[in-house]
Amino acid sequence: MSNAVLSAMGRGLARFLAREVKGARRATTNSDLALRRTIRAGDVLLVEGATRVSGAIKYLTQSTWSHAALHVGDIPGLREPDGEPHVLVEALIGRGVISSPLSSYTGVHTRICRPVALMPEDLAGIIAFARSRIGYEYDLRNVFDLARFLLPQPPVPRRWRRRMLALGSGSPTRVICSTLIAEAFHQVPYPILPMIEEIPDPEDRSAAARFRREVLHIRHHSLFAPRDFDVSPYFHVVKPTLELGFDYRAVTWQAEAQDAVAAAAEAAG
Repeated sequence: MSNAVLSAMGRGLARFLAREVKGARRATTNSDLALRRTIRAGDVLLVEGATRVSGAIKYLTQSTWSHAALHVGDIPGLREPDGEPHVLVEALIGRGVISSPLSSYTGVHTRICRPVALMPEDLAGIIAFARSRIGYEYDLRNVFDLARFLLPQPPVPRRWRRRMLALGSGSPTRVICSTLIAEAFHQVPYPILPMIEEIPDPEDRSAAARFRREVLHIRHHSLFAPRDFDVSPYFHVVKPTLELGFDYRAVTWQAEAQDAVAAAAEAAG
């Protein structure tokens, strides 16, 4: 089968997978205002999507999160018609690597993952790398792999699930959402979920401390999924509601609100 035919099939499949599932429930744990006031450049925004491909990714990774975007600060010259700046860089199926406003995820379940103790010069390098990738294509080969999980078939062994996500084209100009961000952090390099190996410490000859030294091995960026930023020990999970100050005593419950409305109506009558 020719590359042209495969590309056409891939684009058609991408459009199919990018459609939202009818009746999918959307839940949000962050208000739009709280998210805007909390998120900052360098943060990874995880998203629980409601498209067909989102369902496949969540199944593959056994996670809530199906998409990841990187906050890179205001991107010069890129704004919405109403003036809202583009602050996210993300890879979207059928669209490639694009910039987006934060309002793209208003009313969507999200999570902020923030790298710990990242030096300013390294943050600048990560942001520059991500911005330079705007315009790159989405890896359509991964689309075929993900589509397999939406078709009737025998169950896929657990050991193959993550591996299926790493079957991309191998082209540096074709990416998926989590690999783009992982590659950006690896330029520094900043760890996400490295493999940890314990080796003898040459400076400590005691038997008790024989294997106390740890060496980190960077995994290839194509092996990362959105959930990895959530479970990484090197990223803080930032919750906007708590960051802005939470007082459970100030919460207005539905019954209290209804009583207040009834009391006001009675007073007015």
